[in-house]
Amino acid sequence: MDVMQRSRSEESVGLASGLGANVLWGAFPIFFGLLAPAGALEILAHRMVWTVVVMLILLAVLGRLATLRGLGRRTWLLVTAGTVAVGINWGVYVYAVVSGHVVEAALGYFINPLVSVLFGVVFFRERLRRAQIVALAVAAIAVVIITVDYGQPPVVALTLAVSFSAYAVVKKVVPLDPRTSLTAEGVVAAPFAVGYLVVLAAGGTGTFFGHGAGHSLLLLAAGPVTAVPLLLFGAAAQRIPLTTLGILQYLTPALQMVWGVAVMHEVMPPSRWAGFALIWVALVVFTTDALVRARRSRAARAAQSGVAEPVGATA
Repeated sequence: MDVMQRSRSEESVGLASGLGANVLWGAFPIFFGLLAPAGALEILAHRMVWTVVVMLILLAVLGRLATLRGLGRRTWLLVTAGTVAVGINWGVYVYAVVSGHVVEAALGYFINPLVSVLFGVVFFRERLRRAQIVALAVAAIAVVIITVDYGQPPVVALTLAVSFSAYAVVKKVVPLDPRTSLTAEGVVAAPFAVGYLVVLAAGGTGTFFGHGAGHSLLLLAAGPVTAVPLLLFGAAAQRIPLTTLGILQYLTPALQMVWGVAVMHEVMPPSRWAGFALIWVALVVFTTDALVRARRSRAARAAQSGVAEPVGATA
């Protein structure tokens, strides 16, 4: 009984952590919208600098700073690749928020799981199941419809989806725990970010000084605002099934889309709604397939161990 209670407690913590991470990510348009008049690149640089400061402090408190020493050349190359991918993702996302493209950014994160499946085929030779092929085909049709609506491909959305999927590929193969990996990425990015901020300050175009203490504190807050949901996500990943975690991740773009349409009043003509509707159909197909397979896998493991699966169990 104690084991079951402990397991349920861990699952509750994981679910709360997953919800917390995705609600915070969903609220990012609110936070980054407060950072005006800083531009997208300046916000990105502050985000990188203060995130690595937070992570270095965290590793020092945990006594894990030594894990950064002795990393091999291949590991640092992988970390650098991850840094480039996540830097592009962060930069394009901030640009989308400050330039009024929040809905397109949300589209990118709706598409992201489907791009990840495609990357699994390309980089890890994973086989596509019939439901995944259907989901990818529907998503491709949706992108075509949205391209016609915009008059050009949804560059912001596609860049966000591809860059984050590329980042996931790197995270899958880099031999580091999430905290050390995120810190190492910050170590790689920090010199460039600091250099850019120094150039802005020297040219008098930076906004860290001269716009009040409140603005400076908000830029400083970009570090913990970035790190906290990533740490919550890591805690959730260790405690709840990946299928549950994947479903929770749809909360982020849903919240962002609500903000873009209801608060920012971004234009959503019927053709664009049709494109989004097809994306949601693709995600329903994709998620349903994942849930069914997870349930079958769990039932098979229970049968092998001679333990009946609890009635009403969910992923």
